[in-house]
Amino acid sequence: MKLGYARTSTVEQKAGLDAQLRDLQKIGCEKIFQEQLSSVDAQRLQLAAAIDYCRDGDILVCTKLDRLARSVADVVRIEEQIRKRGASLVILDPSMDTTSPAGRLTFNVLASIAQFEREIMLQRQREGIAKAKGEGKYKGRKPTARAKSAEVLALREIGIGATEIAKKLGIGRKSVYRIFEDAAPSTT
Repeated sequence: MKLGYARTSTVEQKAGLDAQLRDLQKIGCEKIFQEQLSSVDAQRLQLAAAIDYCRDGDILVCTKLDRLARSVADVVRIEEQIRKRGASLVILDPSMDTTSPAGRLTFNVLASIAQFEREIMLQRQREGIAKAKGEGKYKGRKPTARAKSAEVLALREIGIGATEIAKKLGIGRKSVYRIFEDAAPSTT
């Protein structure tokens, strides 16, 4: 059975997800797992479900290598999990099929190149940010937790704990404690 996996980093990339789904349907994937989240920060539950669904002889198809993983270690781990289930992995662009030793070699070489390209891109991004900061053009992202200080303090006033406040407002627990600290009367 051909299974498909499609992923975009954000929900705004609807067209990209639709294109992946069309490609997977076109090559005959009978079941397609899809998600819209970053592979860097989030648990990819649909990828885990796709791997878990794989049976002996199945083929898990992904349209592009970067839709599957962000590092060589990650992609090799995923391919190994698929292989242990008796299934194989196919990447459409660039064309890779891990059912043969030559296909696995190609897969590993191209995964290494993909990771290299990503690291170069991130390095350039860091350099660009450093340059923009030096020129006073980069301010960073707007602090979200501090903007919610009044809400945090109001919730604390009615007896809600830091963990629950963090969950309700969608901010980190450390940020809640920082706001508590800032609001505490100075002892000096």
